[in-house]
Amino acid sequence: MKKAIFTGLLLLIQATAYASKPSPQSRVEHMPTAPYLLAESPTFDMTIGQFREKYNAINPALQIADYRAVDSRGDKSNLTRAASKINENLYTSTALEHGTGKIKTLQVTWLPVPGPDAQVARDRARAYMAALMRFFETNLDEEQSLKRLDELLKKGQGSRYFTQTVGALRYVVADNGDKGLTFAVEPVKLSLAAD
Repeated sequence: MKKAIFTGLLLLIQATAYASKPSPQSRVEHMPTAPYLLAESPTFDMTIGQFREKYNAINPALQIADYRAVDSRGDKSNLTRAASKINENLYTSTALEHGTGKIKTLQVTWLPVPGPDAQVARDRARAYMAALMRFFETNLDEEQSLKRLDELLKKGQGSRYFTQTVGALRYVVADNGDKGLTFAVEPVKLSLAAD
C-alpha cells in the first residue's frame, strides 16, 4: 500500500516539479506549476474529514477509508498531504492547507493493471473519478458525470498535466501512461466581472 501511495504522490510531485526543472528535451516547453501549490491558491470550504463523511454518505458503493498523512518532509510547499487506499491499484490523495486542514486538491489515482482484470480495474477507477466529480457538481447524474469524465480523460490523454475549468472548479488530468493516471478536482478563485 505504501509503495502504491508513494508512487502516485511521486507522479503528482513530478508533474508539478517540471515547472521549475524542465527536462533537457523540453526546456522550451515545460510544465506549469500546479495551481494548488501557489501561495494564495483557494481551498474548498471543508476539511478532509468533512469531505469523507459527506462523500461516503452519498456513495455507499464507492467508499473512501480514512486518509493517512504522508511523509512530506522534503516538500517545501507547506501543505499537508494525505492518502487513502481504495484497492491495490486505486487510491485517493489530497493536499491540505497547513493550519486549517482545508482541502486544496482532491485526487484519484489509478495504477493500470495488465491482463484480464484491466477493464474491470479501469471501470472501477472511472466510477470513483465520476463520483468525485458528482460530489462537487451535484446537478450531474451518473451518466452525465461519466460522459464528462471520459471527455476530460480523452483531452488529457498522454498529457502530463491537462486542466479544464468549470465554474468554480478546476479538473486536472495527469496521464503518465502505464505508470498511472490521476484525476483531480480543485477550487478556483472567481473574480467579479467589471461593468
